[in-house]
Formats: sequence, C-alpha cells, structure tokens
Amino acid sequence: MRYQSCLGLARVRNLAVCSAASPGPIAARSRPGPIGVSVGSPKETDTRARVTAAQIAEASGVSISTVSKVLNGRNDVSLATRRKVKALIDEHGYNPRSGRAEETPALIDFVFDHYDSEWATEIVRGATAAAQAEGLAVVLTSLAEGDERTHWLDDLRARGTRGLILLLPRLDPRLRKELHSLRLPFVAVDPRGEPDPEVVTVGATNWAGGLAATRHLIELGHERIAVIGGHRDMLCSRARVDGHRAALDTAGIPADPQLVRWADFQVEGGFREARVLLALPQRPTAIFAGNDLQALGVLEAARLSGLRVPEDLSVVGFDDLSISRWTSPPLTTIHQPLVQMVSTAIQLVLAIGRGEPAPHHGVELATSLVIRESTAPPHS
Repeated sequence: MRYQSCLGLARVRNLAVCSAASPGPIAARSRPGPIGVSVGSPKETDTRARVTAAQIAEASGVSISTVSKVLNGRNDVSLATRRKVKALIDEHGYNPRSGRAEETPALIDFVFDHYDSEWATEIVRGATAAAQAEGLAVVLTSLAEGDERTHWLDDLRARGTRGLILLLPRLDPRLRKELHSLRLPFVAVDPRGEPDPEVVTVGATNWAGGLAATRHLIELGHERIAVIGGHRDMLCSRARVDGHRAALDTAGIPADPQLVRWADFQVEGGFREARVLLALPQRPTAIFAGNDLQALGVLEAARLSGLRVPEDLSVVGFDDLSISRWTSPPLTTIHQPLVQMVSTAIQLVLAIGRGEPAPHHGVELATSLVIRESTAPPHS
C-alpha cells in the first residue's frame, strides 16, 4: 500500500470531506514565483512570517518531503529542483527554525491503515465535524511501511501538526519512538491490540456491547445463538465474543463451540462464516455478527439459504453505521459512539499538546443497543 495523504479535501468512497480554516491552494508553478504577496509590499515581512513549507512545495511544484530534504541538505534531490526550491525559500524568507516563520499549523492528522471502508467513512465524518468545532483542518493519511512511512514522517516534520489520531491495527514501538522524537502528541482510537500503557487510547465498551446484543436475543427466546468474531488477535473482537459468552452463561445456556466463528471485519467474512453456520444440522436461530459489515454478509447468506430475516433467523450487528438503517430489514445493532470517540480523541490530543497531563488509563465510551427490524422471537 502506498502512502497517501489528503489535506483539506479528502474523498472516501465518494464522500467529500472539506476542511475548516484551510488556506486556499496556490497554483503550482514551473518556476519560482511570489506566494500571496507582491515584492515590495509594505506587508511583505509579515506575510513572509506566515509562509509554510506546504506553500513553498506547491509553488515549486514538488512535495513537502522534497522541501524538507532541501532544507536538511539531503543529496537525493536534483540540482534543478534544489535551485528552484532554494530560490523560493530565499525570496520569501522561509525559515522553519526562526520561531516566527513556522507556527504550528491548524491541522490535525488522522492516520489509517486504509480508509476504504464504511467504518472509516463514519470516522472521517466525525473527524471533520469535530475538527471544524476546533477551527482545525483534517489531514487523512493511509500509511504503509518502509519508504512510504519515511516520506510521511518527512512531511510531518516539514509542515507540522497539532497532533495525530491513530487508527491502526497496532502501534509498533519503532513508530511510537519516531513520533515521540518529533514531540507530537498522539492518541490511538479503537485500539485493536493489547493496550500500551504509554499510549493514550479512546475506545468503546466492547464487552458490554457483546453482552447486550446476546442478552437481547435471549430475551426474545433464542437459545441457539451463534457469534462471528473478528480476528482472534484483535482485543475489541475478543471482548465482544467474551460479552456474548457471558450473556449465555448468565442465562444458563450451554455454549456450543460450533456456534463460534472467526473472520475479518468485512462483508465477505460474515457471509463465509454464516454459510457454514446455516449449513449445520442444527442451525442457529440467531447470529450476532462482530460488526455491521459482517452482518451484511449474514443477511446475504440467509437470503441465499432461503431464510427470512427475522422470521427464520435473527441478526444483530455492531457499530451502528449509517448503512444499518437501510438494510432489508433495518439492522438491530450495537451503537458504537464513533463520532464521540473521535471528538474525545481530538480533545485529548489538544490537551496533551498544551502540556496538560494525559489520562493514566484508556478512555472507554458506552455502547448501547439499537433495536430495529432484524430480530424477533424464534419460531416455536
């Protein structure tokens, strides 16, 4: 996966996300030219103080990382490019170390492993609204390993940011060390691995959500209740399955190992495992899917098996994505407060950036059951 970063306007599955308080772009030029000021203007000195690496890069027709390389004296930039960038730097008095020339920009970075899912779309919506409330623009990054990560770190170093919200499968120690070396505050949202005591996290009550989902099905009269978890090594996935098991145990319903399946958090994973469950000699009367995308796969598997939802099979999801209201039938699910999680993460990042003490433990926000039309009592 190639490193991609979108500033000001990001598109995720045709969703346009516009930044707030974002300066208008400068047209890229083939040769050095003025940036927002005429030479000799009485306000020239003040304007120069506000020139950023991003503006130098755009006016030069190069990347921010290339500007950073020129500033740091790297030799992996062509002579022509180096001269063009240096000419603009000299013309506009850009100096990132002057203390006045480069104030921390009104940007906040959201870093995904990928943002081509409905879950990421919901996060981006919440990020945009929460950032606008703080007068910030959002930078979206899809981050891979190797050279791409090096370029991304160069960009961060050159342009600056108020902080980072990390939505990654796991935060490896090397990346954490690199971010600490840049003195950038960061918070991990919905961490999928074991919590790192040195990293501030914001998540949801996954165990309680799993308990509520299965308890709802038990109260409807179901006993053959299957669960499809996400990857076994994901903390949130294990917590949801553990909550499901606790609900069965509390109700005195024996746990059947055949009714516990594991998959990725994608439609295909839910579909594949639901096909296995529905082919059992004694199939489940209800399925609790680990997230709403898996639940979409369960609904399709039920349709192909000739089963009606909820008459023949009840289905519960997790997340309460926007699409869950538009499935047929509308999906009963566990609401995960994604917008509030993002807003809380932004507040924490800004507080840490101001030097305020970070919470010693991760922040968990409450989940809740949303009953729609995909659940009903089983046939007698």
